[in-house]
Amino acid sequence: MSHSFNSRRGRGLAALTSVAGLALTTATIVGSPAAQSAPPAEDCKAAFPVADLVKGDAVSALSVTSGTAPDTFTGTVLGVLDDGIAPDLDMVMVEMDAPSPDKIGGIWQGMSGSPVYAADGRLIGAVAYGLSWGPSWVAGVTPFEDMDEYLNASRPASIKVTDAQARTIARHSDVTQAQAAEGFSQLKMPLGVSGVGSTRLAKAERKAGAHSWIPKNTYATGKAAAPGAGATEETVVAGGNLAASLSYGDITQGGVGTATSVCGGKVVGFGHPMTFLGETTLSLHPADAIYIQPESLGAPFKVANLGAPVGTITDDHLTGITGNFGALPDTTDITSSVTFGTRSRTGTSHVSVSEANASTTFYQLISNNDRVLDSYTKGSGLLSWTINGHQDDGTPFSFSVSDRYASDYDISFESSFDLADFVWSLSNIPGVNIDDVSATSELNKDNSVYRVSKIQQKVAGEWVTLDRKHPAVAKAGSQLNLRAVLDSATGDKTVPLSVSVPDSAAGSRGRLEVLGGLYTWSRNQYPNTLGQAQKYIDTYVRNDQVQVSLDLFSRKADKEISKVNTTDAQDKVVAGRKAVRVKIM
Repeated sequence: MSHSFNSRRGRGLAALTSVAGLALTTATIVGSPAAQSAPPAEDCKAAFPVADLVKGDAVSALSVTSGTAPDTFTGTVLGVLDDGIAPDLDMVMVEMDAPSPDKIGGIWQGMSGSPVYAADGRLIGAVAYGLSWGPSWVAGVTPFEDMDEYLNASRPASIKVTDAQARTIARHSDVTQAQAAEGFSQLKMPLGVSGVGSTRLAKAERKAGAHSWIPKNTYATGKAAAPGAGATEETVVAGGNLAASLSYGDITQGGVGTATSVCGGKVVGFGHPMTFLGETTLSLHPADAIYIQPESLGAPFKVANLGAPVGTITDDHLTGITGNFGALPDTTDITSSVTFGTRSRTGTSHVSVSEANASTTFYQLISNNDRVLDSYTKGSGLLSWTINGHQDDGTPFSFSVSDRYASDYDISFESSFDLADFVWSLSNIPGVNIDDVSATSELNKDNSVYRVSKIQQKVAGEWVTLDRKHPAVAKAGSQLNLRAVLDSATGDKTVPLSVSVPDSAAGSRGRLEVLGGLYTWSRNQYPNTLGQAQKYIDTYVRNDQVQVSLDLFSRKADKEISKVNTTDAQDKVVAGRKAVRVKIM
């Protein structure tokens, strides 16, 4: 005999954990599972109270397996897990009936947000969770009555299933007790990224330790359509596809799930966070599903294309995302122009949240370089960039830098980090807003570099190589004039060096060091304020410059003296370093 779950602690339970996402890939693969086609559910459904659920209650759900029109799935309530998502936020467990034949295998990534209805048509909640062990039709549902409440709770960790709970799941589903005992865990919410390919994404993720702005758990996808093209707002319906992006254009970074409810120009979906940003300005997109990819070891996943942006996701919280149709979020435009011989291309991406400024910049540079180079290749490149922005009070700012890069394995990858790092730093300064980033790359296959091989001083009309026996000698209050000898595979050259010696340095001793620009460390000293950012630009040492540093201790002034000077830019990157003793007369 069934009974009502009127007591929170009297419910039949099974342990679950949060699924932090059910995203979609967009690779084009043939195939589609069978499911009953149905018209979209009526919007503005009333919430069904979780306290009134009864074990064994029949439910129905809407979700898209192909195209944009939702299909109907049926199922049965298994129980409710008290506080299964977060404190005071329960989770409803249902078992969905598999389509016949079952070509999918279980709850899929991209089903997240699929509305689950009671027999009377009221909305129980959104599918958002799955079993840890592998594909299964047992799903966890976020209650709709909580989906508009934005809790200040952290993401739940994995929750272990007790033996009794495992038996409950096994008794009411086709899952074995051993499988159920592994518990419920988050279905991955990998970030779909267009324009760079899976190999590039994997290579970038290996650098995430040194560059925290590089996203993890990414996969290659197709780009979102431009505004005014692709799937339209009308396809975002209850049970239909719903996508949110951090950027779109050349570089689309987004995930696709399902809309739970559409009412009054507003959409609620996913049943879990997209990126857990809270109040936000993600771009809202429709999407067109190609098919559901079966997966034997993990959750199946939906393959889809994002449509053009049709609104703004304003909230990204524990119980789901919420957005408004109409006005699009303001964006930071990232533009890259690349030239390689007779080939050239210009591309642009639009970033809707500042957290994605750096990653979009990085991917935009790599993708456009790759498209024009059309290979992973050694080479060199001159990269010039400008960042325009404004402070919260409206005061504008602009920074510009040119630098040269060289690589003996992959010039596209090698030249794309410095600008992205600087963009990341600016994006994290309170009150600073980046309006646009534009970069121009001139690439070639000559990867040769100069290396500092000697420091020379003119003595009695002859250039003498300085070493341990021959220190540099200068007079206090004068200019110490030297030259650096630069070696390269394509020929050597000399570069004049000059550094001032203060009057107070008379009688002092010290050290003079000549560094290739590649060996200076200014690029690691990223700013925390706009003033520091300006200083960073003003003191920036390019990879193709030579820097001379004079460090002395003045007995007369009883203090340390340090002077630095930098040469003009050379036609190649400069590496290497040399140091000599200095005597001041």
